[in-house]
Amino acid sequence: MKILKVTDAAFKKYGRVVENVDFSGLVEELKKTPVPDGVVYEPSVKELEALPVLETLSRVTYGEMPVQIGYCNGHNVMLNALEYHRDSEVNIAAEDAVLMLGLLSDVEEDHTYDTSKVEAFLLPAGTAVEIYASTLHYAPCHVGKEGFQVAVVLPKGTNYPLKGNHAKLSDQAEGVNEDVLLTAVNKWLIGHREGGLDQGSFLGLKGKNLCLTD
Repeated sequence: MKILKVTDAAFKKYGRVVENVDFSGLVEELKKTPVPDGVVYEPSVKELEALPVLETLSRVTYGEMPVQIGYCNGHNVMLNALEYHRDSEVNIAAEDAVLMLGLLSDVEEDHTYDTSKVEAFLLPAGTAVEIYASTLHYAPCHVGKEGFQVAVVLPKGTNYPLKGNHAKLSDQAEGVNEDVLLTAVNKWLIGHREGGLDQGSFLGLKGKNLCLTD
């Protein structure tokens, strides 16, 4: 799979490199977090949120919105799914990682998406990017045997369990309501049939379950 850089012009439709925030302290603290053989995601981590960068991100990057800082760590080379939020997500790498990205505008009216449109970008260690709300994304991929460590910044409350009632896939007689894709607060998910997702997930990714090493 061809891997571009987040500094390439092709990345501009998906996001931007964040250069007006000092992430050095966050990167050092992130290096202390565990890296499993699989993938782990923690939406909010007190050690990361105790750093001064939390206030800076809230004030400068998110325009005074309350934010949370967590991480996604582990070992992974597969696409498996794509998700989107109603706002940007900031990713900061402590180890080199690769992001597989797509455009929400390429999702069909029936909420399916062709994985051949996905592009991969290298996020070097120490680099931060803002992933736009219009960008499809999911778990990063590792580059080296040490795995990936990526801090994840989102508006406070994102990716926590849903409290209300939402549409179920089993109830869809004709077509699919976007509400079926909602799997957590502010998280809409389109899975691949080979992605190992929970039963009841909307499996709308068409084509190959992309692998970084192909």
